[in-house]
Amino acid sequence: MRKFLTTTAVAAIMMGGMAGASAVHAAESVEVLHWWTSGGEAAALDVLKKDLESKSISWTDMPVAGGGGTEAMTVLRARVTSGNAPTAVQMLGFDILDWAKEGALGNLDEIAAKEGWDKVIPTALQQFSKYDGHWIAAPVNVHSTNWMWINKAALDKAGGKEPANWDELVALLDNFKAQGITPVAHGGQPWQDATIFDAVVLSLGTDFYKKAFIDLDPATLGGAEMKTAFDRMTKLRSYVDDNFSGRDWNLASAMVIEGKAGVQFMGDWAKGEFVKANKVPGTDFICMRFPGTQGSVTFNSDQFAMFKVADDKVPAQLQMAAAIENPAFQSAFNVVKGSAPARTDVSDEAFDACGKKAIKDLADANTAGTLYGSMAHGHANPASVKNAIYDVVTRQFNGELTSEEAVTELAAAVEAAK
Repeated sequence: MRKFLTTTAVAAIMMGGMAGASAVHAAESVEVLHWWTSGGEAAALDVLKKDLESKSISWTDMPVAGGGGTEAMTVLRARVTSGNAPTAVQMLGFDILDWAKEGALGNLDEIAAKEGWDKVIPTALQQFSKYDGHWIAAPVNVHSTNWMWINKAALDKAGGKEPANWDELVALLDNFKAQGITPVAHGGQPWQDATIFDAVVLSLGTDFYKKAFIDLDPATLGGAEMKTAFDRMTKLRSYVDDNFSGRDWNLASAMVIEGKAGVQFMGDWAKGEFVKANKVPGTDFICMRFPGTQGSVTFNSDQFAMFKVADDKVPAQLQMAAAIENPAFQSAFNVVKGSAPARTDVSDEAFDACGKKAIKDLADANTAGTLYGSMAHGHANPASVKNAIYDVVTRQFNGELTSEEAVTELAAAVEAAK
């Protein structure tokens, strides 16, 4: 890592010459609002901090805890309302477009054209990186959300077979319970409940997922198959420990890492926690797609939306955007973060087995037309619809609604939120 950053810094100085030296100085800074506060996330973000520091751009950190970013968006709204927007904000999907519609975001066309972003950033990501034909955000990664993270020792005790379908998954969870460990490590937060629901719905078929969460088809949302999805959520709830309410996702990951739980259903940012704990895929843990979703990928993409700032702050902002899309950074960051690069031309050489699988699965799903924006992570519909789904899913998961009631409420809530 040090070698990469030092080389980057030297190259910047050599290419910039005296003009660059005068333009880039210690007074330049970026203020970055984000919710990357877990150990693995902080380690990944540090790669970007050090890269910018090597270019004499100081970093003012503004972390807001909360894995889904809801709290961060609340803080952001207050900052923008007071006329004091940060330089860059970690943001997901439709939230970026909502801010763009308000005219709050800056323009990255200059650096995007210079570096050819159009050719290397997938169209599915550009849908959220551009508004009205202009680049407004720099994508850092592509996370896929339909993953399972299994404790290898617990799986071996259960016979070592990865579950290929729902029945095999249930049998495995029963085995974990018999071993005396918590079968499913989970944090009772709406976005985490929705992450599981995302995978459950996808496991019932890609057409079903698309009609329900992309097209928002009322008949699909209120149909018999959706009841099956909620029934499966009820079953999964029976494998969660009593202390799950409010638990942060990374603490659920730690349960699997430490052998206190068998499996976690979580996006591939969870891998960052395993890596930070010096765990090795295939030896200490297994990464696999949620049973029934093999060949399909639901994704989200962390991006840094660049807000309108004073003219003297723009050069540092553009340098930050350029640093994010640098292929060497994309590799270094995503190796640590657990995600796939946001660029299609980044080698998988430095990635572990799970990383290579993530990159391959993403490419295959993109080719097959089975790459879908994640409902749970703001890439299928605007926040109003997402939050309406969250509410129903969480109430059903916590036993406040039967499956039948949840189906009816889901269709009604989505219709009202459109």
